[in-house]
Amino acid sequence: MTINDYEAIIKDIYAEEAEKEAAGYSPVITSESPSLGAGSMDNFAGTSGIDVDKVRTDFPILSERVGGYPLIWFDNGATTHKPRQVIERIRYYYEHENSNVHRGAHELAARSTDAYEEARKKVAEFIGTPSEKNIIFVRGTTEGINLVAQSYVKPLLSAGDEIVLTMLEHHANIVPWQMIAAETGAIIKVAPVDQSGQIILHEYEKLFNHRTKFASVTQVSNALGTITPVYEMVQIAHRHGVRILVDGAQSISHIPVNIAALDADFFVFSGHKIYAPTGIGVVYGKRELLEAAQPYQGGGNMIKDVTFERTVYHPAPLKFEAGTGNIAGAVGLGTALDYVSEIGLNNIYNYEHDLLAYATSELSKIGGVTLIGTAAEKTSVLSFIIDGYTNEQAGTYLNKYGIAVRTGHHCAQPILRHYGLESTVRPTFAFYNTYNEIETMVRALYQLVR
Repeated sequence: MTINDYEAIIKDIYAEEAEKEAAGYSPVITSESPSLGAGSMDNFAGTSGIDVDKVRTDFPILSERVGGYPLIWFDNGATTHKPRQVIERIRYYYEHENSNVHRGAHELAARSTDAYEEARKKVAEFIGTPSEKNIIFVRGTTEGINLVAQSYVKPLLSAGDEIVLTMLEHHANIVPWQMIAAETGAIIKVAPVDQSGQIILHEYEKLFNHRTKFASVTQVSNALGTITPVYEMVQIAHRHGVRILVDGAQSISHIPVNIAALDADFFVFSGHKIYAPTGIGVVYGKRELLEAAQPYQGGGNMIKDVTFERTVYHPAPLKFEAGTGNIAGAVGLGTALDYVSEIGLNNIYNYEHDLLAYATSELSKIGGVTLIGTAAEKTSVLSFIIDGYTNEQAGTYLNKYGIAVRTGHHCAQPILRHYGLESTVRPTFAFYNTYNEIETMVRALYQLVR
């Protein structure tokens, strides 16, 4: 069955659920549970070209059972699962290539270095930049933002200078700027959002003035799923002579990124958000900015020459990669990007958009459920609250049936407090999720509110 077989899904849902119920699978399905009704998925039938059943066979953990129920992984915003291809590539690395990189004269050092630098080239190609010399490997988005803040931005700042952020930011795109502002006397300005959760562009531009030294913005809100107008925001910053960083942690696995077209000065993302291992991430920086920046960590691997009087650094990107990096993680990231590229990010976006539209429509029918963040342009993030239940109670209830969602503040307290909230329930979808899984969650929530 492919993802385009929507009519077949409709016909099969109840037969499948009957089989599961007979096997003791799903007490959340009752005679009073909602019915989709014939053809109700028709409005969400896309043409993504993804064979979701085939894709799911690539992810071993999707065969896991939780409390006797098949795992339904709706916590992709926190981390994505890893396809067999990535797992096997990392295993191959440790079995055949394991060595430190760059300095060895032996065969394994050459293999390891080749694999590591090939991964750097794959990253550059994936995000649309012509040179791998613009790509720095870090542990993740958080370390990447800290690197830019400490190495490039902090030396630019004096008391009274300003950094522009937005209400949508993850804590990782707030705290590093607060830290350097506290050290230098700089001031943080915050762009507001409208009630749907979208940035108000004319208010954003008003924040720029002769004291503005830097701007940073998420491309996709991890709490709401809002796709921000980053192309326009980059242009606004540049019109005012200001450099800008784009946080791609939540966009990298959902929408195509072309750095050449975007013209962002810095772009950061984490590998584990795009089906790669944890502990590996990327900083892209324009060449002249990386040359101007000074490393904020020192050690081996990033130096040409050291005496007790002075140190000569390698050029970027190596001057920012002190010590032994996550070599296997970088190799795994390269394979993950190959995997995603083979499926096609446009195909992924189309399929996930249809999943989101379907889930939004069905959740909107449940009395007592309030959706938080309703911007017109969104990726596959839903945030909601349920009358009469804490978000933790809702998440725990769903977990009883193998449904994994995130509850809490999602490291984005300012935007949730904009809505008068401290937390939400947050299911987030990936291209290995299915309509049947969403239907199971919807029925469970109907049962809960009953």
